[in-house]
Amino acid sequence: MSIKQIDHISRGIDLKNICFLGILMAISHERNQKVNSGRTLFSQLMDFLPLEEFRLCVERYKGDYKVKSFSCLDQFYCLAFAQFTFRESLRDIETCLRSEQSKLYHMGIRGGIARNTLAHANETRDWRIFADFAQVLIAQARHLYQRDSLGFDLQETAYALDSTVIDLCLALFPWAHFRRHKGAVKMHTLLDMRGSIPSWVRISAGNVHDVRLLDELEVEPGAVYVMDRGYVDFARLHRLARSAAYFIVRAKGNLQFKRTSSRFVDRATGLRSDQSIRLRVPASLKDYPDLIRRVHYYDAETKRTIVLLTNHFELPSLTLTGLYRCRWKVELFFKWIKQHLRIKAFYGTSDNAVRTQLWIALAVYVLIAIIRKRLNLEMSLYSILQILSVSIFEKTPILQAFSQKSEQAIEADSPIQLTLFDL
Repeated sequence: MSIKQIDHISRGIDLKNICFLGILMAISHERNQKVNSGRTLFSQLMDFLPLEEFRLCVERYKGDYKVKSFSCLDQFYCLAFAQFTFRESLRDIETCLRSEQSKLYHMGIRGGIARNTLAHANETRDWRIFADFAQVLIAQARHLYQRDSLGFDLQETAYALDSTVIDLCLALFPWAHFRRHKGAVKMHTLLDMRGSIPSWVRISAGNVHDVRLLDELEVEPGAVYVMDRGYVDFARLHRLARSAAYFIVRAKGNLQFKRTSSRFVDRATGLRSDQSIRLRVPASLKDYPDLIRRVHYYDAETKRTIVLLTNHFELPSLTLTGLYRCRWKVELFFKWIKQHLRIKAFYGTSDNAVRTQLWIALAVYVLIAIIRKRLNLEMSLYSILQILSVSIFEKTPILQAFSQKSEQAIEADSPIQLTLFDL
C-alpha cells in the first residue's frame, strides 16, 4: 500500500470522527434546548441557588420541624417570586401563583399556596434561616466580583459603611421605635466597593444610632472602612486602628486639633492640605491618643469642601479622596433596592416577618448579581429584573430570554435609572 493511500485512509478516518463528534454535539445541544425549553425561567434561576446550603440553614434553626406541606424552601420560593414580579400583598402572591397551578411543581414549589399559610410561615419561622442563606450567596457574589476595578490602584479590600431608614406605621409595627409618632427600621450595611455587594447587614429599630453598629462589626485586618461623619467616635475608631484595620471618615466641623506636620499637595487637583494632627480636647485625646491624618480637599463636582480623617498614612491623598467618593455606592445600593425590590410595603407586621422579607429581598438582589456575572451579561441589574418580571413563567432557555431584548430597548422605556453594576 502506498503512502498516498495510507494518508487518504487516515484522512477519511479523521473526517468520520469529526462528523461523528459533530453529530453528538448537535444531539447534545438539541437535548439541552429541549430540557431548558420545558422548564420555566423561575426554575432555571433557582438552579443558581446552593440548595444544600439552604437545607443546612433550615436544619440549623429547625425550620421544617413538624412541617407537613409548606416547607421553608416553598416559603423562600414564594417570597422570591414576589420580589421578582413586584407583588404587593400576600393575596397578590396567592392569586398569581394559583393562576399558574400546573407550573408550580416544576418551579420547585411543592406545598399548597394559601395566603394564611404563607402569613403563618412569615410570622413563626426563624428569620435567621434566610439571613444565613443570604450570607452564603453574598460569599459567592463577593468571590465573583473580587477582581472588579475601583478606578484606582488599591490592594486592600474597601468597604463603605452606612444605613438607611425604612419607614413603618407605628400603629401596625409598635415594636419599630423611631420617633414619637413614627415607626421605622434601619438597615445597617457594610458594602464591598468591588461589585457593590453587601458583605454585612444588620437590621435594627429606627432609633438605634449608626455609630453603635461599630461595636458589632467583625473587623477585617488590613481592610479600609469608609464612613460618613455620623460614625465619628474616637474610642471606636481607635478600636478599629488597634485591630490593624484602616478607617476613612469625614470630620465634623467642630474638630479641635493640633498640627504636627504637613505634606506637599497639588492644589490644582482640589487638595488643600494633608496634615498629621493630634486631638486637643482631653476626652477625645484619651479615646484616640495616636496621630491622625487629616486631608482637606475641594470637590469641584459638588462644590463642597470636605475634611477626611484616617489612620492610613501610606495611601496617596487623591486615593483617599477617591475612596470617599466611592462611598456613594452604598447610597446607590439603598436607592436601588428601595426602588426595585419590595422592602417598603411588608407582607406581615411582626418583627420576624419584616426581617424575613428584608433578608429574602437581599438574597434576590445578590442572586441577580451572581447570575449577571456567571452568564457574562452586559445589561444592568435593573434590565435583568425587568425581563424576569414579565417572563418568569415562560419556558425559554435563560440565555435566550436575555438575548431577545436588548438593553437599549429597555433603557429607552426608562431613561432615568440608577446604573449600579454597569462596567
